[in-house]
Amino acid sequence: MPYTPIVGTLGYILSPDGKQVLMVHRIARSHDDQLGKYNGLGGKMDRDEDIATCMIREIREEAGIDVTAMSLRGTINWTNFGPKGEDWLGFVFLITAFDGEPFPESAEGPLSWVDVDRLAELPMWEGDRHFLPLVFDGDPRPFHGFMPYDREKPLGWTFTRL
Repeated sequence: MPYTPIVGTLGYILSPDGKQVLMVHRIARSHDDQLGKYNGLGGKMDRDEDIATCMIREIREEAGIDVTAMSLRGTINWTNFGPKGEDWLGFVFLITAFDGEPFPESAEGPLSWVDVDRLAELPMWEGDRHFLPLVFDGDPRPFHGFMPYDREKPLGWTFTRL
């Protein structure tokens, strides 16, 4: 049977000094599957765009800034993820330069700068704690991970980086 995941982006925007990352606190919509969690910015890819264009569009829509430099840090295959048990194929980007000032909030909730070394203290998806260190570790090789979920809980984490 063909695998037909939802394809999306997840972007982590670094501050100009590289010490902080812009995060959204998803508290604006009571029906949000990610209610109460912090996350990077991003979303579903439209059928008429490539994945980089999707990331740039999502950052513009959610943060009001224009990406001027970014790198693909990795991909993640999440299966049976979240309350709806969806399959996702996510492309994870690190945004290292942008034009403009970020909005104070998005449709999902307030945006705030968080110290990169304090990310693990935030309420987030449990599985994010596995891959976030790879986003910021400086290794130029992208990672390619698999993280099966049982709806709300990750069941494992494996990745390849060559």
